[in-house]
Amino acid sequence: MRERLRGLVADTRPLRNDHFRRLWTANIITVIGAQLTVVAVPAQIYADTGSSAYVGLTGLFGLVPLVVFGLWGGALADVFDRRTLLIISTSGLIGTSALFWVQAALGSTDVWLLLCLFSVQQAFFGINQPTRSAVLPRLLPPDLLPAANSLNMTVMMAGGIAGPLVAGILIPFIGLEWLYFIDTITLFATLSAVVRLPSLRIERPEGAGGLGRAPTPGLRSVVEGFTFLRTQPVLMMSFVVDLIAMVFGMPRALFPEIASESFDGPDAGGLAFAFLFAAIPIGAVVGGVLSGWVSRVEAQGRAVVVCILVWGAAMVGFGVAVGIAGASASLRTTMLVAAVLLLAVGGAADMASAAFRSSMLQTVATDEMRGRLQGIFIVVVAGGPRVADVAHGASAALIGTAAAAAGGGVLVVVGVVVAALAVPSFVRYRVTRVPETG
Repeated sequence: MRERLRGLVADTRPLRNDHFRRLWTANIITVIGAQLTVVAVPAQIYADTGSSAYVGLTGLFGLVPLVVFGLWGGALADVFDRRTLLIISTSGLIGTSALFWVQAALGSTDVWLLLCLFSVQQAFFGINQPTRSAVLPRLLPPDLLPAANSLNMTVMMAGGIAGPLVAGILIPFIGLEWLYFIDTITLFATLSAVVRLPSLRIERPEGAGGLGRAPTPGLRSVVEGFTFLRTQPVLMMSFVVDLIAMVFGMPRALFPEIASESFDGPDAGGLAFAFLFAAIPIGAVVGGVLSGWVSRVEAQGRAVVVCILVWGAAMVGFGVAVGIAGASASLRTTMLVAAVLLLAVGGAADMASAAFRSSMLQTVATDEMRGRLQGIFIVVVAGGPRVADVAHGASAALIGTAAAAAGGGVLVVVGVVVAALAVPSFVRYRVTRVPETG
């Protein structure tokens, strides 16, 4: 029984590495603060404008700097010491969080100022995240990468539970400015962990596909990353299926309106608002705690397809639950529970999919290409939901929130089936696991 439980719960072997453990522990603190801002920004915009379309603009204002600085940040991560880049970008995130706090404390209702600050924050995020992800294979052996990615996802999503719940409850009492202030303070935990990393200069092997030279962190370097990706169809399809899942299936821009209109919550904050934002992370955390199985999966391509199909089906059910709640006041509480549960199922599926896709990339890419490919990966992973914000916000204005959410889920299922049939080598992708000893 003990062995069975050990195989079920999360694989914690990566935590034996001191540097990974410090980064992971710091994230427990930092992610909660970051999620407060994730909730506060759309809440402030909806409170000021009363429009999901304006909330959806966070997708556009976040996407452009994320694409530009995500790709450029990946190129920088293949030239400069990655520890130095992490220190600079983390400091930038601290500065932008402080500016969020200042504008809220001054009582600003300028939605365009808020959106511009959000863009600056996403620019620093675009540099930070590919650099951070590219560091992992330098700290851990390949067979521990799926477990490490699952542990990171679990912490991120745990913060995604605590952040929305705390924010939804506290916004009516203390205001938005204190949420931004908490985010600013908690980021110092990550800065402390990053400063303690060793020097992480790039390893440049000669021959065997290695460039053997330091690239210039400009357009040519970015193009080299895309050129390498084009030679890896399985890796490219891992990006495509994630875009399908997120662009069509991520309904988070609708949560403020759904909470207010379908579940009779206040315009800003409230329990329904908090539960909707927390539901996907709740599912991801449960999936992460029970992620011992991901280290044993060899058919990773097939696993990703199944996970995304589950995600799409869950979003269809979520949209149906929202529609029923809007049509029948007596069923609102029941449908809120159903909606939260369906979002949680989707979150668990997305966590597993992300762990497999991250491991594919970290295993295939060489160290000298890893930053650029991680830059593309971050653009896809974080950019997809921002495109979804714009698409869902605009769709909801035309056909309503329930139809927008359910219809998006249908498109996810259809899209991933078409992709799997078009590139069967992705479905057949497998890895060979080294049995654990000792």
